[in-house]
This record gives sequence, structure tokens and C-alpha cells, in this order.
Amino acid sequence: MYMLYRLLVLSVLPLAVHSNGLTTLSSETLIKNPTVSWLTNGGNIYNQRYSPLDEINTNNVDKLKGVWHVHLNGSGVGPPYSGEAQPIVHDGVIYLVTGANDVFAIDLETGKFLWTYESGLDPEISTLCCGWTSRGVAIGEDKIFVGRLDSKLVALSVADGKELWSVQAEQWQDGFTITSAPLYYNGIVITGFGGAEYGVRGSIKAFRANDGTPVWTFYTVPGPGELGHDTWPQDSDIWRRGGATVWHTPAVDPELGLLYFATGNPGPDFNGAVRPGDNLFSASIVAVDVMTGIYRWHFQEVHHDLWDYDAANPVVLFDMDFEGESRRAIAHPGKTGWVYILDRVTGEPLIGIEERPVPQEPRQHTAATQPYPIGDAFVPQSMEMPLYGVPYINEGRIFTPYWKDIVAVRPSSFGATAWPPASYDPRTQTLYICGMDLIGLFTGGTVDDGAPQQQFLGGDFLFDNQRVGIFAAMNMRTNRLRWRQRWEDSCYSGSTATAGNLIFTGQNDGRFAALDSRTGDLLWEFQTGAGVNAPPAVFEHKGIQYVSVYAAGALFAQSPPGDSLWLFSLTGTLDEIAPGAAASTTLAGSIGGAKVANGDITLDGEAIYARYCGQCHGTTGKGGHGGGSDLTQKFDREHVVSMITRGNKQMPGFGHVLTYDEVQKLVDYIGNGLGER
Repeated sequence: MYMLYRLLVLSVLPLAVHSNGLTTLSSETLIKNPTVSWLTNGGNIYNQRYSPLDEINTNNVDKLKGVWHVHLNGSGVGPPYSGEAQPIVHDGVIYLVTGANDVFAIDLETGKFLWTYESGLDPEISTLCCGWTSRGVAIGEDKIFVGRLDSKLVALSVADGKELWSVQAEQWQDGFTITSAPLYYNGIVITGFGGAEYGVRGSIKAFRANDGTPVWTFYTVPGPGELGHDTWPQDSDIWRRGGATVWHTPAVDPELGLLYFATGNPGPDFNGAVRPGDNLFSASIVAVDVMTGIYRWHFQEVHHDLWDYDAANPVVLFDMDFEGESRRAIAHPGKTGWVYILDRVTGEPLIGIEERPVPQEPRQHTAATQPYPIGDAFVPQSMEMPLYGVPYINEGRIFTPYWKDIVAVRPSSFGATAWPPASYDPRTQTLYICGMDLIGLFTGGTVDDGAPQQQFLGGDFLFDNQRVGIFAAMNMRTNRLRWRQRWEDSCYSGSTATAGNLIFTGQNDGRFAALDSRTGDLLWEFQTGAGVNAPPAVFEHKGIQYVSVYAAGALFAQSPPGDSLWLFSLTGTLDEIAPGAAASTTLAGSIGGAKVANGDITLDGEAIYARYCGQCHGTTGKGGHGGGSDLTQKFDREHVVSMITRGNKQMPGFGHVLTYDEVQKLVDYIGNGLGER
């Protein structure tokens, strides 16, 4: 039986939405797999990222070439920015947002800018988990909707890019940011927020598309009297900083009237001692009423998460025959390395998920059992041998607990997969997952002081330095592998599937690739000049099939930076370009499109560290989400200067971003014990 969940509901919108032009994006249109457009971040509101077009196929994809590529005015080039946005395409125009939250409307036929929107982001924003990025925009009612890093939700005119309305959905000073693409559906715009690493209480919110008026809020950490609050300590207010943020764009089933999303880890990440209980609705798949936000069901993937196994990947909806009966399914590839396949009507597993006992650590209040999906894991979940100098406990298996001494566990908190979205082929009922194989080095039990704008982790992000990608094809009928392959570098782009039996995906070194979706064989690759760390859009225009992808690099992928949008077709004539040649040189470290060099802004060593280093190395210098090395050890100054300016295989260089004086300030700050924190 459905259970109600107390939340803020300011209004309930009518099912019929009346407006002009683009406003008539019906449920039927948004469910369909896209052909002449790419209208949502997930291709359709099922988040399938699948194109039914097959003009480009396994027989001719080797003839694919560039039609044009355009530089985006140097917006979001280089650290701390990442280019992770999937293009939106409608009526001959491509809409793209950069890591600086600048938006570009580009004529599909010519590659010329129709308009640009400059965000003017405050360079002092410091509560960023994972770099300056945006994963896309939404379109509807003749508007482009942008979620910004300062937690503003903005509506722009689709005609000229002028701001129509703006709401301060949350405050970045309180730890909130928006990195995901908003979702437009039936007259409302829905967005989640990042910020679990800064001790926020997670939520997802809906606003009226016509004027930004708030409609409803669903809190992913329940308060007193609400369903699930009993899974948090009753003698503290730790739930107010409980995390469970929503990192990605949700999915919708219009017939059921349900909105689906998955949630992040509880906070603090690595100190379970202060939050005994299962900590709902963290690390869970959740369904709410799309028009009111009222709770319907949930399924928790990790009880009382201690490993930062947040559910960061978008959920995917599909229908399939299961045991002779047509079922409505939802799948989510988790950081654990399993795919969780549920009935999206009830939230019950379609393919068995067993609760199994796991090793215990009383100081962490570990959960007695964890869910184990029946089927194959798409990445390794144990270690074949110990790491040098690290204790070999429980063979490094998933869910191995720890306390203050380092324990190696596979997979790491980077996950078997993180935000890079999966794609789904409804013809073969195959889910294609961009994954990672990396061993985590876990330590926790630290009590953070809870100061504003300081990370709320309870430990440190530490990793082995051997990181490889895994790309896997999973059969959704059985939850078994069809095929998988190991990549030399991490997989950090997501993918799009097509009816031409192709998977389009990106590589960190700048190659954009097409794989045979049936076997994983490499059929084509093209050097774009910068890391391809965003999923592509596939569509048709005037009878010709196109593929468009953003090549700009990403901070956590440590990939070459750039500012290029590429368009490909079988009629294209442009050849690939040299690696590292994709970045516009007109701007040196643009900030929010403001077209200023770093030298025009005075930053001290602490501010430079927070902006360029903290995401990878952590606020304490002992390691962050990006897997940076420990900076609290003694070091040679010349070596550090060289690393900062030139980089190496494990780290991008900052010589093109920082001035000589800024490098010296940064080295001084690091050398002085990071301000003696």
C-alpha cells in the first residue's frame, strides 16, 4: 500500500499545460525515442539515451567525419572546470551549457552562435564536491532551464537567451550546488542538488515552468514524524546534515504519474558512529508523485553506507516481458558494481535481490546485512592480492568495514560507476554501463567540526593509483553480462545507443568512439583534441543523421581541456585534429564567461587551493573525491612547482591557468601545512 510522506506542496498543476510553440511537449512526445530532436538530457523521460535512427550503422560508421566544430569562447576551459553536458537539440538548434554555466545556442546547419548566456558565477563559490561542471539544460515552454553552481534555477528565452526568471533554489554558502540537468515535464521544472560532502539535508524540488514559483519539495532525509526518520538517531539532529542528495536528472512514467530518482550517500561519509541506523533515504531508488512530490516507494541499495557508494547514476525505465508477463521496470547501475532491477509500480525486485550477512565493525554501527542482486557484477568486487604496505582484510571484498586504520576495498568510493550515464537498447533489452575498476583505501571515524562551507566527511578520500575503465553490456532479462571490456584509462563519459547497432562513447584522451553494441568491437574513433567526457546526442535533420558531442575534458578524468562542440555525419569532411589542439586560446581561465584572465582576480594561496586543488586533494590535503595524493607529507618545492605547472599522467597541469605569482602562493600554502589545518 502506498504510504504518504509529509512535504511542502504549494500547488497542484492541471494536467493540461497551455502555452506557445515549444510548450506542447506532450508526455507522448517525451516518452518516444528521439529522431528529429534530442529534447531531454536522457533522450527521453525514461532516460534511455537511445536513438532509433540507423542511417549510421556498423557497415558505414568508419566513414563518419566532422561537419563542423566550434569553440565556445573559451568558456570553462581547464581546471577546475569539466565539460560533461549532453546537448539538447530542437528545431535546428543545439543548446549546450559549459562547466562555467554559460549557455550557447548554435545553428545546427552552420555552427554559428545564435545567442549566448554568460552566467557571471561568483568565483568565490567554494562548496563544490567535484569541480565546476554542469551536465545539461532542459527545454520546454519556449524556455531553456539552467541549474547553476550557485544553486539558482534560471529560465532563458529560447529565442534570444535573455533571462526570463530566476529563483534561488538553495544557497551555495549552505553547501548546495546544482550540477545535474533539470527536468521539464507537464508545466514544471524539477531539480536535485549536490552537497552531501558539505553536510546538507538532501532534497528534490519542483517549480512552475512559467514563472519559477515553487510547487513541491521532497526531502530525501526524513524529519521527525516522517516515514524513515526512525532510521536516524533519535537523540541528535544529525539528520539535518544527512546528505542523500540527488545528483542526476530523474525519470518519469506519465501513465503511473511517478517520478524516479536515486540518492547519494548519508553524511558524514566515513563515520557511521554518529548516525546508527539504515539512514533512509540515502543510497536508495525513490518514487514520488510527479505533480505533488508525495512519497510512493523506495528501495535502499546500501544500508548505512560507509563507503560513499552513493547512487549517482541516472535511473533508466523500460518495459519488458518477465516470466510471461509484461512488466514496467526500472534499473539503476550502482557504485557497488551491481544493477538493481525493480518493478517500477511497486519498487519490488523483478530479479531477486538477497539480504546477506556482511562483516561487522561495532564502532561504525555497520548494518547486519546488505542487498546482493542475483546476477553478475559489472566490475570486480574483491582483490586478487594485497596492495603493498596495506593490510589484506577479507580479500578486499565489497562491504568490508573499517575504522581509523586504512583498509583496502574494491570497488572504491569512486565506484563501479559514478555520474556517467548508462544507455539502453529496447530492442535487445541491454543496458550499457560506463564503469571503473579502482581499489579504495578507506579510513574514517573522524568527527568534523561542522563549520560552514567545510567538508563533512568523517574521514578522507584515498585510492590506489591504478585506475582503469570497464565498459559493460548487461542483459536486463537476466542481470547477466553480455560482454564487457577493460579500458586503459577510466571510463568517464557515458554513452548513447542506436538502432544502427552502435554505442557512441568518449575517451579521456580526446577520442570519440563507436562500438558494435552486440560485441563491443571498436568500429571507429576520431580525435577531437580534448577529453570527451560527455554523452552525445543523436538526431536527424532534413533527412540526414547527425551525432553531436562536447569535447572539453573533465577534472576527475584528468583529461585534456578544451571548449569544442563537434557535429558529425556521413557527409562530413573534417578530419580529426591533434590531441590538445581543441582549447580556444582567447581566454585564460574564464570565470562564468566573464572573459577575464586569472590575473585580474586577486586570490590568496588558500583560495587558489580551494578553487583548483581541493576537489582532488581534499580540504585537508589528505585526499579528495578526485583521488589526489596526500599533500601533508614533506616535499621538494621545485618538484611541486613542476607538478602544478606541467602535471603528469595522474594530474592535469595548471600552467596555462595560473600565473607565476599564483603558483608561488599555492606552493607556499601547501608547504605551510595547508594553513596549518
